[in-house]
Amino acid sequence: MRSEAAATADFESLLRYAQCWEDADILVDGLDVQPGHTCVSIASAGENSLSLLSRSPKRVIAVDLNPAQLAAVELRVSAYRTLTHAELLELIGSRLSERRLALYSRCRDGLKPGARAFWDSRPSEVAAGIGCAGKFERYFATFRRRVLPLVHRRRQVRSLLSPKSLDERRRFFDETWNSFAWRMLFRVFFSERLLGFLGRDPSFFRYAEDSVAEHLMKRVRHAFVELDPAANPYLTWILTGMHGTALPHALRAENFDAIRANLDRLDVRRSSLEELDESTGPIDRWNLSDIFEYMSDDNARALFGRIADRSRAGSRLAYWNMIVPRRGETYLPTRLRTRQEDSARLFAQDKAFFYRGFFVEDVR
Repeated sequence: MRSEAAATADFESLLRYAQCWEDADILVDGLDVQPGHTCVSIASAGENSLSLLSRSPKRVIAVDLNPAQLAAVELRVSAYRTLTHAELLELIGSRLSERRLALYSRCRDGLKPGARAFWDSRPSEVAAGIGCAGKFERYFATFRRRVLPLVHRRRQVRSLLSPKSLDERRRFFDETWNSFAWRMLFRVFFSERLLGFLGRDPSFFRYAEDSVAEHLMKRVRHAFVELDPAANPYLTWILTGMHGTALPHALRAENFDAIRANLDRLDVRRSSLEELDESTGPIDRWNLSDIFEYMSDDNARALFGRIADRSRAGSRLAYWNMIVPRRGETYLPTRLRTRQEDSARLFAQDKAFFYRGFFVEDVR
């Protein structure tokens, strides 16, 4: 069974995501990984697979079709082994730094030849912070540098990201931030056309049923008002180009030592989920990212079935929907059961505000 995404998008050289843009806090909570579990995780840039290591599973198998994404994972693994926590944040770009090339040099020997060649050929991207190096991050950088200043000054951005009560956030959004110019420019820049051209691969929207910009506009209010922007690493990066004090799960100091101690349990593979070697044995936990966005109805149904076949009874999977509605329980009601209360509770906390749903399902 071949991956549909592999047939329609370029997975050979382009680093699409230099960070994971899914909230690992709700992922770790929803999957409830335990010692002894074998996990499969979409690799992306590596952070969420590393976050699963913080729970000391038996193994995390991180898979991706794109060697550039696997190079991003490899560099993070070497950085966790080699650097202090503060130095890791500098290399990523979460903090200001003038010595990222020197930090990379210390991590370089821990890379395989392919990953080393990939990063050696990108010194300017390393110097800027490896978390800036992806197509998706460059898209946000264009928004931050060229679009946002047309409607909001830096002092308004600083005010947005300062701690406020719920009432204060609501008032600030309605009276200061959510202007007509903001709404118009947002709808243009985050349209399906520009997002596909500058951010994600256009083929990733082939099954979209709704307006991408309108969906994102609704979710922006949730992120700016109902959640606390001051504690949101994804929003902070989009608006400032770094994390500051708002860090995603894998980059927080309290998780650094646990991740570092369990790095030998990470198994990084170039593979699709459909082609994952059955020698891995039964799987207990699945981090599926938003992969079903890129599939036809029939292919999504088939992959959910394959995942159920590869799972132990009582296994659990977690995944996001952004534009395309895909639900395992809908396809396989006798085999998969959505944890409705957990899914709703965690989605309400989701700091990566792009998505329309987060689902945790049990394998019956």
